[in-house]
Amino acid sequence: MHLSRWITGLIAAPLLVLLIVAGSLQLFTLFVAGAAIVALWEYNRIVFHFSPERKSLLYLLPEYIFGALTVLVAGTSSPEWVLFTVFASLIGFGCYSLFRFKTDPQVAGMVAAQVQGIVYIALPLALIVLIRSVEAGTFWILALLGIIFAGDTAAYYTGSYMGKHKLCPSVSPKKTIEGALGGLAANFLVGFVLKLFFLPEVGWISMLFMSVLLGAVGQVGDLFESVLKRTADIKDSGSILPGHGGILDRIDALLFAAPVAWVFITKVF
Repeated sequence: MHLSRWITGLIAAPLLVLLIVAGSLQLFTLFVAGAAIVALWEYNRIVFHFSPERKSLLYLLPEYIFGALTVLVAGTSSPEWVLFTVFASLIGFGCYSLFRFKTDPQVAGMVAAQVQGIVYIALPLALIVLIRSVEAGTFWILALLGIIFAGDTAAYYTGSYMGKHKLCPSVSPKKTIEGALGGLAANFLVGFVLKLFFLPEVGWISMLFMSVLLGAVGQVGDLFESVLKRTADIKDSGSILPGHGGILDRIDALLFAAPVAWVFITKVF
């Protein structure tokens, strides 16, 4: 488990950094849109576990289209178009429910789950594309990933070797308070290093507060996905990343952290 986790990370991380640093905004947007579709597929596998029919492409294709569009329009650097696309998906699913209700009285639950998928997965990923398009966006994307992934790794190993007190046993029995604190400490440390060496114009309090807050909401995002998986009695969202599970397992913390990062980067700093 540990070996496959590290092998996957050592292969994927340099490729991701290369894409962010050397790739164009358009290429980055396409990559994130692809990740959104995969994550939505994994999400639907979880929330519609009780009904194979609900997981069919016929039912879910509009969600994948709206999810990809939400990310793709972010490549135009327009938050307004992103919000419009999200609301357009809501209107579209609402119209669909009107036509399906007569033959499928449970359609409202399916529509609600699909709208949640757009807001939960596609919208935060669109915000990541918007962050990439701002001034020094490449740096901020790397900083966000560094803060979140450092915290995730530190929480994992601190909890594995030092964890004694359960954090939220009904949701995730293996997560511990010690692991959570270790993750927050790593978030703080990465924020400290970023401020010290790269961000002389940003205030210490703002930077360190953002770093810890990103880690905290990221841990909530991790636990939220655990709620979804526990409801479906599924261990991992997928198996595309050996040692890590699925794409959704890898980005669950990032999805909750991205909106917070967007606000700090565009409105605070």
